[in-house]
Amino acid sequence: MAPRKIITTQVAIMGAGPAGLMLSHLLANAGIDSTVVEVRSHKVISETVRAGILEHGTVNLLVDSGVSDRVLRDGDRHDGIELRFNGESHRVDFKDLVGESVWLYPQTDVFLDLAARRKADGGDVRYSVTDTTVHDLEGKPKVWFTDAAGVEYEVQADYVVGADGSRSHCRFQIPEANRKWYFHEYPFAWFGILAEAPHSADELIYANSANGFALISQRTETVQRMYFQCDPRENVADWDDDRIWAEFRSRVNGNGFELKEGPVIDKMVLPFRSFVHTPMRHGNLFLAGDAAHTVPPTGAKGLNLAIHDVKVLFEGLDSYYNSGSTHLLDTFSDRALERVWKAQQFSYWMTTMLHTPVDADDFTRARQLGELNSVVSSRHGMAYLAEAYTGWPGAVS
Repeated sequence: MAPRKIITTQVAIMGAGPAGLMLSHLLANAGIDSTVVEVRSHKVISETVRAGILEHGTVNLLVDSGVSDRVLRDGDRHDGIELRFNGESHRVDFKDLVGESVWLYPQTDVFLDLAARRKADGGDVRYSVTDTTVHDLEGKPKVWFTDAAGVEYEVQADYVVGADGSRSHCRFQIPEANRKWYFHEYPFAWFGILAEAPHSADELIYANSANGFALISQRTETVQRMYFQCDPRENVADWDDDRIWAEFRSRVNGNGFELKEGPVIDKMVLPFRSFVHTPMRHGNLFLAGDAAHTVPPTGAKGLNLAIHDVKVLFEGLDSYYNSGSTHLLDTFSDRALERVWKAQQFSYWMTTMLHTPVDADDFTRARQLGELNSVVSSRHGMAYLAEAYTGWPGAVS
């Protein structure tokens, strides 16, 4: 057997999603070498439909670090959202409340922008690899993999970053005695569709109803993405277009508002959960993004948290390679987790406030509507939602 080919780098990054590629890009800007290893192909990642709401800090980082300004040209700036309940809509005006906005820009486009930037800059990104393993995490780390041509490699690095998603291999390399997992599973999922239809609204609508939650979002002028609350065991094959639209109408229409409908071109069931891995460092391994935490999509925090993780981690690596100080690396986990737990709280709050429990009694429904009323009738309540949704102070910028 031929010996493994050796790659020597400063930072080995497991995962070429937005988190891994953003970290590689920031490191390259600072003159720090990295190698990115990814089991999926470029095509698979670019076609995996994910969330699309970017906090202002995430947008600023994409633009200001030189990834691309396409988000400003092709994305849609949203200055608020609507909370809809009892058949009435209540606008939460982000610009008025906290002076910020969010951008509707699909995660696939974030990936394409980052992948194109790394390719243009000559970044070392290896897609479609197999047999990935990490070794010697408490000493001089190594990553083993086999590339798409069948050649075996060993990456020798100072640090390894596990940005390898919710099924992270790196996460499981941390001994059980050195980690703690926090986990909460929700009793509902989202039934998501893509539909050929015009916009039903200019901004996102978060609807609470006795029949369950619905989210009305946008994609393009002619294709829209929408979701409604369902059982996690729901079978998409049981839902034809007529049944799907009847379900949406029962949750959103009323008092003069009607959805724009059209052919459903894609449908899926998206279960969700809350998960946090602590700490986010073990030896010379760091975790980032979904490898360390997941949130329900209601608060639009997942991608933004991942980008914040790598911004904080980059600051630590940059400090170490430029000054020799390990202080920011040593405090990375605590600093990243502070924001993670704020996002968990916000996502949990939005999810439980807007989704209708299957076994909800009259008291539960009345209390839930009272909570929604308390938010929309209070400038302070709406400001909390606006600040959390658009990104707290201290966000990446």
